[in-house]
Amino acid sequence: MSAPAALLPLFNVLPDACMLLTPDLRIVAASDAYLAATLTQRGRLIGQYLFDAFPDNPQAPDARATHNLRASLTQVLATGQPHEMARQHYDVPDPDRPGYFVERHWLPRNIPVLDEQGQITHVLHVAQDVTAQVNDAVQLRDSEAREQSALASAEVQRQLLHDVLHQAPVAIAYLEGPDYRITLANPTVCEIWARPQPQLIGVPLLQALPELQGQGIKELLDGVLYTSNPYTGTELPVQLLRYGKVDTIYFNFVYQPQRNRAGQTTGVLVVATDVTEQVRARQRVEAQERQTGALNEELAAMNEELAAANEEIRANNDELVLTQLDLQRLNQELESRVVRRTRDLHRAQQEAERQRQRLEQLFMQAPAAICILNGPELVFELVNPSYQQLFHGREMLGKPLLEALPEIADHNVYHTFRRVYETGITHKEQAMLIPLKRPEDGVLEDRYFNYVQQARYNEQGVIDGVLAFAFEVTEQVIARKASAATAYQLRLLTDALPVLIGYLDRERRYQFANEAYRAWFNQAPAALLGQPVREIVGEKAYAATQGYMERALRGERVDFEATMPYREGFVKYIRTSYVPDVQNGQVLGFYTLVNDITEQVQAREQVQRLNQELAAINEELAAINEELQASNEELIDANQQLRITNADLDNFVYAASHDLKQPVNNLGGLFEEVRRSVVFVEKAEEQMLVPLIEGTLRQLSTTIDDLAALGQAQQATSPPEPIVLEELTHEVLTVLEPQVRAVQAHITTDFSVQPTLTYARVHLRTILLNLVGNALKYADPTQPSRIHIAVRLTAGQPVLVVRDNGLGFDADRHRADLFQLFRRFHTTPAGTGVGLYLVNRIVQAHGGRIEVESREGEGALFRVTLGRA
Repeated sequence: MSAPAALLPLFNVLPDACMLLTPDLRIVAASDAYLAATLTQRGRLIGQYLFDAFPDNPQAPDARATHNLRASLTQVLATGQPHEMARQHYDVPDPDRPGYFVERHWLPRNIPVLDEQGQITHVLHVAQDVTAQVNDAVQLRDSEAREQSALASAEVQRQLLHDVLHQAPVAIAYLEGPDYRITLANPTVCEIWARPQPQLIGVPLLQALPELQGQGIKELLDGVLYTSNPYTGTELPVQLLRYGKVDTIYFNFVYQPQRNRAGQTTGVLVVATDVTEQVRARQRVEAQERQTGALNEELAAMNEELAAANEEIRANNDELVLTQLDLQRLNQELESRVVRRTRDLHRAQQEAERQRQRLEQLFMQAPAAICILNGPELVFELVNPSYQQLFHGREMLGKPLLEALPEIADHNVYHTFRRVYETGITHKEQAMLIPLKRPEDGVLEDRYFNYVQQARYNEQGVIDGVLAFAFEVTEQVIARKASAATAYQLRLLTDALPVLIGYLDRERRYQFANEAYRAWFNQAPAALLGQPVREIVGEKAYAATQGYMERALRGERVDFEATMPYREGFVKYIRTSYVPDVQNGQVLGFYTLVNDITEQVQAREQVQRLNQELAAINEELAAINEELQASNEELIDANQQLRITNADLDNFVYAASHDLKQPVNNLGGLFEEVRRSVVFVEKAEEQMLVPLIEGTLRQLSTTIDDLAALGQAQQATSPPEPIVLEELTHEVLTVLEPQVRAVQAHITTDFSVQPTLTYARVHLRTILLNLVGNALKYADPTQPSRIHIAVRLTAGQPVLVVRDNGLGFDADRHRADLFQLFRRFHTTPAGTGVGLYLVNRIVQAHGGRIEVESREGEGALFRVTLGRA
């Protein structure tokens, strides 16, 4: 049976992806949304067997798509009840690539379409395309994996930086806040200060090193903190208490201001080098030089004395020899002092070179990207491997900045390089976006960096270059953005759920609460954060769950049901899970998932009450059943008597019609004799009475004929036999030939589905004769009559279809009277109202049924499910 043509345009524009199937799973209709989702066309889809149109994808055998859908449809056809399937992986053929499939995921429902007798005429298949959600979930998992990888990489970088800072040969410390609290102190600075790290971390600088009071250190730090300008010191002497005595230590150092994201200076980074040995070596050399100068002055005086005493020397040779020997010894001592001074100076130069090489090695091995730009053209003087790795494939050393990186000419990063070189003010950026060209194809790609640009000074204190420290944080920024998006999606998801989802820390304070909490506690979820659960749920409810919370905080997952009297007039029955949050062997808190089962509990209690009431009712019904059994026996007897009475009535109808037929014929003959022998005085009276009497006699004769046919049909017990439908139809149309000619009827047939039927021939002939006869009788005189006779199959049963374009009638208004005896819906032409009653009696006797569709002026459609033969 096809879908009614009038409903197809409405069906086609349904917003859901819908498909209408016959009970033998042939496609009779598909909505536009379904065609779009399955990449099909209506002309190629309609009439196909479902699983021929949508086979399994051989590349996805685990989906078992056709097997699952077939099982659901079989269940619907067997039970007559709708069935909602779980999410299905059911790919659809790719129309552009034969043999290939396009991935699809669905949430299908199969709904039976029933007629007035409760028989399944169609199955409505409704499928929600959830492919995008499934792919989003897969992408979310991939994104989370990438985020975890990025976070792990960031942690490795952080640990590497931590190791470098703690292994650096230079002293590094971070002083935070106005009291310069020590939050970072690497081993080198701890060794210089002669204090263990635990004694320093978290302690203000002047409390950890009280001997620095009055040495001007705090004033230097205040200048950096409150002006945000860095300070560089050279060979600053500092008095430190080391190992029980005060030592003077000399430092080369940089005080670098540190800013937060708002640009506020929050502390000072100290990078220092102990140059005490170099200073002392130089001081020794300078002392030796001063001593040599004094000796030279002594020699000059001695030379004068020698000149003055020359005569005395000549006079006294012995004394001269002695004086010369003394002079030789003096010169030897002087030369010895010069040699020692030269050796000390060489050692100091070697130490300075060693410190320079250590600093260069630190730069070259540092995980941070470091470069030094020289001169006003900002030429790359030093590029460590980490910096070169950021710009793989580019030559940088010895090239000006804009020649090596031309794409940054209009970017702020270049402008700040120029500003640092011109002003000496250090510049820092966090997660700065810098589009850079890929070396392989020159395409700009977005990259993010943390960096510091700091001026370099020469011996005269003049800026001669810029030092840059950089870390690429592209993956971290992308991961952070993805994490923020994921967190937002998770918040949307948890807020959409009807379950109360929260997180309590070890102090049992809320650290998370979803939107479901608002309706229960009349507070925004954000207002709950930081509040103790006891204050939110109340003492009574807290007492009911306190023991479960203690178990969860010991690391045990707890599932329980409880009655929660949250407040006056607000009592809930809940099913709850506490899931401990265990990290590194410690329970940091627990997640709470609270389901409202108040309605289920109340329904369960109501069922218990109803069961008790039903038990009492069942006892009453048992007593009533005994009475009904007695009444039933009486009804059986009455029914048997009624069958006998009906049989007697059928016999009476048959006998009465048989016995009345001859008197009516005689009455007709007598009327003809009277008509010939009687002469009417008034001609008008004859013209009025004669047709009236003739019509009455014809109506009476027709009624007796129909009653006779009714009696014969009810008494007939003709056996079933194979019937060729074309032959039987031709026989019926031969009988009705005068009526066919009278209305110029055009009659078509279609018995291709089932050319032969097994049925009682006399009954099938009566059915066809009455249905086709009615179509001819009630033809529309304003147009040529068209009658179509066909057989269709519905659920394997043959259905006889007779359709006409005649006068029609309001089938909905007259449905209750349609098959009643002597009921007619048109005053002309003449009829008795027996035909449809007779057809209905025959069809029902065979276990079949009749369906009628008709409107006034639109013809009629009769579908006769014939039932058993």
